[in-house]
Amino acid sequence: MLKSNGTGNAVRNLQRLAAGMATAAARIGDTKVPMSLLEKGAYINYQRIEDNLEIVRQRLQRPLTLSEKILYGHLDDPANQDIVRGTSYLKLRPDRVACQDATAQMALLQFMSAGMDTAAVPTTVHCDHLIEAQVGGVKDLARAVEINREVYDFLATATAKYGLGFWKPGSGIIHQIILENYAFPGGLMIGTDSHTPNAGGLGMIACGVGGADAVDVMAGIPWELKCPKVIGVNLTGKIGGWTTPKDVILKVAGILTVKGGTGAIVEYKGAGVDSLSCTGMATICNMGAEIGATTSLFPYNERMGDYLRATKRSQIADYAKAFSHNLRADENAEYDQVIDINLSELEPHINGPFTPDLATPISKLAAEAKKNGWPEEVKVGLIGSCTNSSYEDMTRSADLFKQAKEAGLELKSRFTVTPGSEQVRATIERDGQIEAFESAGGVVLANACGPCIGQWDRQDVKKGEANTIVTSYNRNFTGRNDANPATHAFVTSPDIVTALAFAGTLAFNPLTDSIPTPSGKPFKFSPPSGFELPPRGYDAGENTFQAPPEDRASVQVKVDPKSDRLQLLKPFEKWDGKQPTDVPVLIKVKGKCTTDHISAGGPWLKYRGHLQNISQNCLIGAINAENGEANKVQSQIDGSWGGVPQVAAKYRDAGIKWVVIGDHNYGEGSSREHAALEPRFLGGLAIIVRSFARIHETNLKKQGMLALTFVDPADYDRIKGTDKVDIKGLDTFAPGKNLTLVVKHQDGTSEEIELAHSFNEGQIEWFKAGSALNLVRRSFIS
Repeated sequence: MLKSNGTGNAVRNLQRLAAGMATAAARIGDTKVPMSLLEKGAYINYQRIEDNLEIVRQRLQRPLTLSEKILYGHLDDPANQDIVRGTSYLKLRPDRVACQDATAQMALLQFMSAGMDTAAVPTTVHCDHLIEAQVGGVKDLARAVEINREVYDFLATATAKYGLGFWKPGSGIIHQIILENYAFPGGLMIGTDSHTPNAGGLGMIACGVGGADAVDVMAGIPWELKCPKVIGVNLTGKIGGWTTPKDVILKVAGILTVKGGTGAIVEYKGAGVDSLSCTGMATICNMGAEIGATTSLFPYNERMGDYLRATKRSQIADYAKAFSHNLRADENAEYDQVIDINLSELEPHINGPFTPDLATPISKLAAEAKKNGWPEEVKVGLIGSCTNSSYEDMTRSADLFKQAKEAGLELKSRFTVTPGSEQVRATIERDGQIEAFESAGGVVLANACGPCIGQWDRQDVKKGEANTIVTSYNRNFTGRNDANPATHAFVTSPDIVTALAFAGTLAFNPLTDSIPTPSGKPFKFSPPSGFELPPRGYDAGENTFQAPPEDRASVQVKVDPKSDRLQLLKPFEKWDGKQPTDVPVLIKVKGKCTTDHISAGGPWLKYRGHLQNISQNCLIGAINAENGEANKVQSQIDGSWGGVPQVAAKYRDAGIKWVVIGDHNYGEGSSREHAALEPRFLGGLAIIVRSFARIHETNLKKQGMLALTFVDPADYDRIKGTDKVDIKGLDTFAPGKNLTLVVKHQDGTSEEIELAHSFNEGQIEWFKAGSALNLVRRSFIS
């Protein structure tokens, strides 16, 4: 018999027993616990998990991993759902949806066109992506509010109209806000940002998706996910000294690479877990996006309970404890792969440049920098972001600042701090950490994404000038932070960032090296110390949350028909039923092609709500295999050369479909669905690659694009950017049935190449209908 969480049921049952009365076994669902303190009538549904798992266990007859317990506990139809790891498509019922402002614009525009008047599940929108870092938090926020006023007005009115929670500019970064207010152990959430897995630090399966997936769930339609494999990371030993939770994921990234987690959930386990703070676990899960993982998560423990209580959610902590048997893996659960890491032996790492999986232990950094010719001078150190801006992170960094000040040291690099939320900012201001940073020349930026996503008006180097920056962020692709392709960006813990900013060079190991002081005496940092949680509790700071009004009918959503930032959507045309012939290759992409290459961020963020305008950045960062250049392709209509979006539009306007040929792990990085919407808007038919990143492949399917892969990856080399192609087999398009690509070369020769796909029956209907949203709209209209 399950115990209740002590809210009355257990006492009443004991009273009945004492009176000699029969009593029914208590059910976990007898206790009603709100999912958050900010929403009415939305309760944690542990009973569904319990009931679903009873059915699934009878069917599978084997121990379950934690990932499986939570996923299968959210199945729409557990009795009939096909369940095979790596093969089946699960239909799931998430508990909630979260959107950041850049992606929320398109998600809300799509939801508005679906014909519903309220979201089917609790949903929030967070304003964090549109605030550019320039001079400091207060001024940067004021500037952003003025520049983005029409977008913020649209989001504020749309959320009010459709019953969604709205976090105003300055609230903080979506993932930190979720951790503080909405994440709960055993929950399932989707978010329109690739670092949504941050909530795994509270034992929640949280997956980054495109806006079309979010719209499905908001519309009450099950979310579809290919049943993930499960990678177990067994942690032993105890973390301490200079080693931080960030070093765990930096190490894992080095092992698995940027595509090693694709199609899998990374599940952490072992005795070492208990030495990690809740926010430290969130850091690890957050950066799991860099290995392509579906998500990452930890089993429930008391460190999570401590964080829940500190954020005024003790009722959830008690409820999770009562349900803890289903918030950890079963004994003898089987994993598809297991990685062992001894935290006691783990060395601090620094990953990069240009990719988050190039992992270097700090003891080898100086030698690697010299060998590879990396600029040794550290121009800027940046801490914070959604990955590393917890109170613990801030207090450890501030401790190093205090040590340096006492030794008479000054910063040798510029230094910025990005608080993850208004709550974190207000608390570290109250407790003196901000004063420690600013008194030494550090600049505290707005509670927003800022330089992590390219929202950085950087002035200290010229574009094209080789230089080094060191960050505590999660992603460091070329040009990611400052739009300078020559910037060597390294990712590490806030501790190492801080130490390197005082040393000013990559040739410094704070574990062993000293820095000369003004007095001539060498100074060596002591390992940093900090507080896992604020001893005086969190200071909530300014109230920046807008709940939906009671009367939503009178709310008018603000969209100016003449706006160059917002544009109502028109449905894509359905498939004409014809077999594609003589389709030109728009571009054959060479090498890494992330969503940043396909749909650039930075200054383009302002067009995220205007599909026509943002499509002008489609694939402008991709390298053309024909000439080794970016944004320069040849039109097969008239032989002229032009930018990728311009040539694509020329084909579209002439009624000609086109295809893209891509390399491995095409579409890795951000979850931004614009990277799929733009090719579709410009008339694209298919993206044909060696392999896809998970989220991008799904996004393409959602928008009615053909996402196809070479059966033999070497066939990529048989195609030229000047070729035309036929795609045979769409008349009998079916799950597991390959298609044929007929490649027609300019010299008149042709050859056939076999193409694979991962479309299931439902996804094939998306293609035929023109998009998944077309099917949603059709169901409501009918």
